[in-house]
Amino acid sequence: MVAISTQPHVSIDARTTTGPVSLTVADLDRSIAFYTGPLGFQVISREGAEAVLGAGGTPLLLLSELSGARPWPGYATGLYHFAILLPTRADLGRWLMNWLSYGYPLPGQGDHLVSEAMYLSDPDGNGIEVYRDRPRVEWQWENGRVKMDSLPIDINGVLESGEAEGLPWTGFPAGTTIGHVHLQVADISKAREFYVDLLGFDLVAEMPTALFVSAGGYHHHLGMNTWHSRGAKAAPEGSAGLRFFTIQFATDAARSEVLERVSGAGIPIEWEPDGSASLSDPFGTKLLLRA
Repeated sequence: MVAISTQPHVSIDARTTTGPVSLTVADLDRSIAFYTGPLGFQVISREGAEAVLGAGGTPLLLLSELSGARPWPGYATGLYHFAILLPTRADLGRWLMNWLSYGYPLPGQGDHLVSEAMYLSDPDGNGIEVYRDRPRVEWQWENGRVKMDSLPIDINGVLESGEAEGLPWTGFPAGTTIGHVHLQVADISKAREFYVDLLGFDLVAEMPTALFVSAGGYHHHLGMNTWHSRGAKAAPEGSAGLRFFTIQFATDAARSEVLERVSGAGIPIEWEPDGSASLSDPFGTKLLLRA
């Protein structure tokens, strides 16, 4: 058992964001075709069984092939979805027109008041969200909690926004980011201890089976739920799924503050060749801390 501090909450640096996500896939060619065609990523590099995809030259998604990997099992800790944040509503509309042009059905959807989001899965069962944020001035807060909902999206309005500018779809535009990562966890209280009390993310929304945390007043950088994972373990070896996700710090000093707390809690830290600090949450999910 790790020792979580009971001191008053110390917020993570306000400039902290989520960064690149890495997935294990069963067939790299199949995944690249999916992620570059219907989705809209561009291939930045490919070597052997690995490929780096991104937007505007910025790496966002790392794919690693494990030939014959079993599809994501569903009931396990790990990835619920990773979320691709587009700069504008028009970008979302153009993306949706492209998606539909491949013959795919309308994605799952949710108007969350702070955003408009579409939900789908890749060929290995990894969950994906594609969304756009409403301006922050339109977000509603009460007692430090952001108001979110899950309402139907004005699909026609989204498509009209994409058509209005008369621009062709050329893939995810520059400025596209990994807006947030949503995880399946085994226990909400342990997730809160790790991500809020230890790492320092601010709690912005919660319910008995889910919580949402962020830095700098964002609606959420990380979501966690037990909807398909209460008491579960990580997916069996040989499964497709999340290899790791990234927490990006603006400065090394901001990262060091968090690493000091992590080390003090007795959680092992390893160092990657690129200088990232690697650790695992209580449910076996790997995260990289980069500055």
